[in-house]
Amino acid sequence: MRKHWIDNLRWATVLLVLFYHVFYFYNNKGVFGGIGGFGEYPQCPQYQDVVMYILYPFFMPLLFLLAGISARYALQKYPAKEWFKARTRKLLVPGTIGLLVFHWMVGYFNTVVAERQGVFEGVPGVVKYFIMAFSGTGPLWFVQVLWLLCLVLLAVRALDRKDRLWTWCGKANLVWIILLGVLFWLGEQTLVKNPRPATLDGLLNLYKPIFYLIPFLLGYFVFSHDEVQEKLGKAWIPLMACAVVAGGILIGTTFGQDNTSPQYLGSPLNCIYGWLMCLAMMAWFQAKFDCTSPFSAYMTKSSYGIYIVHYLVIASLGYMMKTYTQLPPWSMYVILAVAVFTLSPLIYELLHRIPFVRWAVFGESRKNRS
Repeated sequence: MRKHWIDNLRWATVLLVLFYHVFYFYNNKGVFGGIGGFGEYPQCPQYQDVVMYILYPFFMPLLFLLAGISARYALQKYPAKEWFKARTRKLLVPGTIGLLVFHWMVGYFNTVVAERQGVFEGVPGVVKYFIMAFSGTGPLWFVQVLWLLCLVLLAVRALDRKDRLWTWCGKANLVWIILLGVLFWLGEQTLVKNPRPATLDGLLNLYKPIFYLIPFLLGYFVFSHDEVQEKLGKAWIPLMACAVVAGGILIGTTFGQDNTSPQYLGSPLNCIYGWLMCLAMMAWFQAKFDCTSPFSAYMTKSSYGIYIVHYLVIASLGYMMKTYTQLPPWSMYVILAVAVFTLSPLIYELLHRIPFVRWAVFGESRKNRS
């Protein structure tokens, strides 16, 4: 039987990513990326940036947790070789070839400032194109890392052919599930605290493969058990209450800091909040949203594609409004939010009907849906 709560939580989290990027793009807290805010902090507090502090600690680890659970279910149905081949098409193709076909447009807006500063003066057009393509990775880091973790999972499974570790993990009670947050904290400690310029330190901190390996494997070995999911579902109210309290303390004591810095992410309070929110969200959806509807069925099929294309809307419209208009900031947020939630599905619906583009950008190979 399909577990609709997992599908629903996955697409709901994707929508949170879209919402997050609206505020991220205009943040003034020193978070890398975007176009900057509407004044310097603390003179211009931009309290709306609180959305980043609420969402960033948990929504990407949660997606990797869900990916780990789904990997377990898929590998129970399909041979490992067939599963990994499908994962390669779905993840690695969009994360490489998709850059050249679609995401160079995102890269254009990422490099337009450098173009104005003359950085690309004298650079041949073909070279500019490849620079734009690879600088347009944006949210595709997620699919690139996920493909790598799928490869690691196959190696881990080879060491546990009799599923002893998976069976043992299914015995975890709620206390041990909460204490697994220590692994969440240890994963954050793998970030480079003081990244060196002109090295790969910054890229490592962006991709965080070791950190994301932890929730991915926990999803596979621990949270894929029906018994563990049921224990979480029964405790969704206290888990959510604890997460809200931890988040309130975290935000109240750290607002204004760069919430993506290694020091911030590795702090115990950030890790406590992030882990509790991952558990609370899974518990809440398991208890209350294990159902489906025409809308949720559509989002289950389409949320991946919407995620893939959404940042073009953010980067293009967000840049043009701030650069070429005198709109008040509040209206830019409203327009950008409405645009990303309406145009992203439309772009996806258009592109996935074009055979080669469907394969290159979304990793789809089947015929168009009606």
